[in-house]
Amino acid sequence: MSLLGELLGGGQGNEAGGGSLIAMAGELIDKAGGVQGLVSMLQQHGLGDAVQSWVGTGGNQAVSANQLGQALSNGGLGSALEGMASKLGVDQNQLLGQLSQVLPHAVDHLTPDGQVPEQGGVGGFDLGALAGLAGKLLGGNPA
Repeated sequence: MSLLGELLGGGQGNEAGGGSLIAMAGELIDKAGGVQGLVSMLQQHGLGDAVQSWVGTGGNQAVSANQLGQALSNGGLGSALEGMASKLGVDQNQLLGQLSQVLPHAVDHLTPDGQVPEQGGVGGFDLGALAGLAGKLLGGNPA
């Protein structure tokens, strides 16, 4: 199985909060204050055009691991990234490389109509909202 496949947890059947990359993407979105918070943070820290492409209905603009790491760290999520890399047992740069591939798909998946959802209710991000994304990414379907 590829590294991406392993980090994604091999597809379905992972426990919520497990060590999969999808769970880490969900945790990152949660720590950023939901999709709205993540989009806002990334826009404020230099990734505005890329993030708009993820939200929009067209193709997703790529970002490098370095760009994503810089924006997330400047947005106050540096320690969260360190914890996630440790939890997955990978180098932080390796994690950022994988997140730079998965996060655009996650945001795209969570904004299917090209609109950032209103921040609703109290409580954390619903990891169930990312259900099926691992299968979609492993299946090679274009986003």
